[in-house]
Amino acid sequence: MRLLLRAFVAALVLNVGVAWAGDFEDGLAACAQQKYPAALQKFKRAAAKGSAGAQFYLGVMHGLGEGVAPDPVAELGWYRLAAEQGLAVAQFNLGNAYSSGQGVAPDVAEAVRWYRRAAEQGFAAAQFAVGNACVSGRGAPQDLAEALAWYRMSAVQGYAPAQFNLGYLYDSGQGVSHDPAQAVHWYRLAAQQGDPDAQLGLGNAYRKGQGVEPDDAQAARWYALAAEQGLAVAQFNTGIAWARGQGVAQDSAEALRWFKMAAVQGHGSAQFHLGMSYFKGQGVAPDRVRAHLWLQLAAASGDKEAARQQALVVREMTPAQIEAAQRLASEWQARTARTPR
Repeated sequence: MRLLLRAFVAALVLNVGVAWAGDFEDGLAACAQQKYPAALQKFKRAAAKGSAGAQFYLGVMHGLGEGVAPDPVAELGWYRLAAEQGLAVAQFNLGNAYSSGQGVAPDVAEAVRWYRRAAEQGFAAAQFAVGNACVSGRGAPQDLAEALAWYRMSAVQGYAPAQFNLGYLYDSGQGVSHDPAQAVHWYRLAAQQGDPDAQLGLGNAYRKGQGVEPDDAQAARWYALAAEQGLAVAQFNTGIAWARGQGVAQDSAEALRWFKMAAVQGHGSAQFHLGMSYFKGQGVAPDRVRAHLWLQLAAASGDKEAARQQALVVREMTPAQIEAAQRLASEWQARTARTPR
């Protein structure tokens, strides 16, 4: 619900009415100086005269607790007043409220109704949200062709999540003919804005040569960019690149580092490769206890090869080492079970 709270200040200023322009502009100036009590009073005066922008900002301030105690119900009330006057960003935030159940009972159909009103005004984030509803069938009839249309309207405005989703539809052939070149086009636009999923998709395209000439160096580059943002599958793919010398110089220690980052996020294949690295001493001194730990965790996710390799590791371990490995695995599983994902 906090997305795009302040993104349209300039547009709001340009659309102020004569009756309340001064109060609204004074409120914006006070906000910029973090003089929130003064801003609150200015916005209230403008809102009472019908300023949708001031009503929206009062919603923001009640949501963030600026100059007033946080109050999701009051936040929603101000957004509603602005939304009913046609302010797209308020309509979008109202849709978010109904989607998340913040300040109101969750209602996905009502969320989509408000998203659609904002989307029809060209609000890119709302267009993306309507596209999502059309894909999932939550709050709107499932319709991939309509989803594609909304994603495209959002994507051409430069909205990275929509660019990625549009690329994914072309990549998977959902709602549109399979077109790897189009997938790469949209992935690239989103990836250049820092979208990690798009960076991963672009890395996959370069690795497989789908929609673009195969290029291991480019694949490794895009995987690394996504990996640095914490995307576990990209961290695993980056580890594989370093382990095999695909697009980068082969470096077992660097591979181990990336496998570990993905493994601690629960990525099963990364846990398997990390376990095997400890078993074989690749990039690290051999360590049967840690090899057993990570192979056991990978096996618990259903990896049959991990279970087989774990059995081989056990043959080379003492009872004390096995006990230590099982204790570490139990502690790990208990810790991650308490950690929200």
